[in-house]
Amino acid sequence: MAQQHEKFGPFGVVTTTEHHHEDAEEEEEEEDVEMRDEGEEEEERNGNSNNTPSTPTTAGGGIRRSRPKEEKERTKLRERHRRAITAKILTGLRRHGNYNLRVRADINDVIASLAREAGWVVLPDGTTFPSSSSTSSQATKPLTTVTNAAALMSTSNQMGGGGGTTPVTPSIIGVRNSVHNRSAGRMKTVFVPSSVDVSTSRSSTIANAVVGDQAGEKVNDDSSALIDGCMEVVDIKDMNPDGIMDITTNFQERDFASSPYVPVYVMLPLGIINSKSELVDPDGLLKQLRTLKSINVDGVMVDCWWGIVEAHAPQEYNWYGYKRLFQLVRDLNLKLQVVLSFHECGGNVGDDVCIPLPHWVAEVGRNNPDIFFTDKEGRRNPECLSWGIDKERVLRGRTAVEVYFDYMRSFRVEFDEFFQQGVISEIEVGLGPCGELRYPSYPVKHGWRYPGIGEFQCYDKYLMKNLTKAAEARGHSFWAHGPENAGCYTSQPHETGFFCDGGDYDSYYGRFFLNWYSQILIEHADRVLSLAKLAFEGTSIAVKLSGVHWWYKTASHAAELTAGFYNPCNRDGYSAIAAMLKKHEAALNFTCVELRTLDQAEDFPEALADPEGLVWQVLNAAWDASIPVASENALVCYDREGYNKILENAKPLNDPDGRHLVAFTYLRLSSYLMEEPNFEEFAHFVKKMHGEAVLDQ
Repeated sequence: MAQQHEKFGPFGVVTTTEHHHEDAEEEEEEEDVEMRDEGEEEEERNGNSNNTPSTPTTAGGGIRRSRPKEEKERTKLRERHRRAITAKILTGLRRHGNYNLRVRADINDVIASLAREAGWVVLPDGTTFPSSSSTSSQATKPLTTVTNAAALMSTSNQMGGGGGTTPVTPSIIGVRNSVHNRSAGRMKTVFVPSSVDVSTSRSSTIANAVVGDQAGEKVNDDSSALIDGCMEVVDIKDMNPDGIMDITTNFQERDFASSPYVPVYVMLPLGIINSKSELVDPDGLLKQLRTLKSINVDGVMVDCWWGIVEAHAPQEYNWYGYKRLFQLVRDLNLKLQVVLSFHECGGNVGDDVCIPLPHWVAEVGRNNPDIFFTDKEGRRNPECLSWGIDKERVLRGRTAVEVYFDYMRSFRVEFDEFFQQGVISEIEVGLGPCGELRYPSYPVKHGWRYPGIGEFQCYDKYLMKNLTKAAEARGHSFWAHGPENAGCYTSQPHETGFFCDGGDYDSYYGRFFLNWYSQILIEHADRVLSLAKLAFEGTSIAVKLSGVHWWYKTASHAAELTAGFYNPCNRDGYSAIAAMLKKHEAALNFTCVELRTLDQAEDFPEALADPEGLVWQVLNAAWDASIPVASENALVCYDREGYNKILENAKPLNDPDGRHLVAFTYLRLSSYLMEEPNFEEFAHFVKKMHGEAVLDQ
């Protein structure tokens, strides 16, 4: 017998029938699969260790066939895909559903919110039942069953005068949904509301749907928005020998015509200026810039490397190569975003050249290595200067902040004509490794590998001195140390006593340390931006913030904590940064806007990453503070799927305040981008960012 009950979703409430314990059986089956896999692997290991073949047996003593390794992997992939879909649903409801959910709401919160919206009563212990008003309104709903094993679909055959409905046997129907196919149109047993425009491989008029557990069980309800008008014919002739049919649905892409204009810039190659401050291959660059201009790209971004301009002696600046580059850009009527890069280039993802810090700074570092960030093992990171020397006169008589200010003033004087003519549209001030406002907590050179949590970088003598003062001011001098159980660069949160659920990160000491650690980051940015605002009065300034999205779905957000973002599940770590930027009227440039949570869940399920959730949080923190927000992609992007994700973040759909990005910078100019079909796809993306109509291919 079947049990009748109510099910609810984002499109309304549907009365359904399900067999007893169907969901429980499915979960038990998944657990059995995992246990069986583990048992088989253990038996294989035991057999190998004894140098004797082992034969798997069942509980009753019979011989059990070991499943092929490929089948085990397929099972794992299906489970990962199912979990990834759940994460995608949660993200969409938070972003577009206007549900009153906590920032870190889990699936139970979402289900309860949907139930209450549908008129149900949800008690604190989870007991759920329809209210008196909703019971009567739902009594007339038809009974349907949706099974995960097969989607049973049929339509009335109105071609050739036929009007009957042909039931389809569930045992021979399947829907292929490979996790390797990331087409946005792929669906597995998905109901689409009739308001969505869906074109299918087999066009037919839909009058009825058969969705049942037995062949021929018919549901006739023309008023159901979940069923009527959203199914396609499943013809046995269209299936492969395995009983699997590919169902590809092509959703109409969002039309960005007449949407807000968002300028598009393209980053120039890292080595466009060599170590002698000379422009590399000006003729080849001119050709590429003309091609970019032909599709109405607004401008380019270039790094002005401290290690090139002030390479040999303090306050001796060589801007020659940059001046020639800026003239070339101006002649093509393009704009310039200039990055003042006070960090070294090389050793990070995407770095194809090596540009160290100035030679004279390296000499100071050899005598006093504490000018660099240091981890708990005492390893120095010469990628950038420690924030502990911002006010320490250790750089040939100058503090680090004074060195940065002198560099900025020299640039402003040298390129005054480009400021006056409006060629330079923005100055992005480098504030840390990779030019980003963060600690160098995940350096590859020290053994970090994704998705490791990284390590705290506060063990140089200057920052430790600052920590000691903070602990004494708090009245707990014994807190003047870094966490002792925070793992290593490649650790995962649950492997540490500090970052695990209920770990020391949320203890009295943990909260003190993390607040101090993150405040050092904010104070550094505050000091440097105060001088940048003075040097570049009248010009927009910006700060780049990195998207540390791995472990975002855990309670501690360990990777963000080591990077300096105090953003665990019970605290908003980005609002304080936004408030500081607002103080200086600086824009926020955020990365990873092209990344999709679903892709991360498929490729690195163990990372518990959520780039979409992080982007949503950071962008809203900035917009709530009323500061401009720009963005760039974290990894190379050439496909429409990635571009559409950027567009979605650049121009949020149905935002009541009409908020959007002020600019987008593409990473980066290369010969591969200029090839077809990559360049044609990029040209379409630029048009959409500009709010122009584009004919989809």
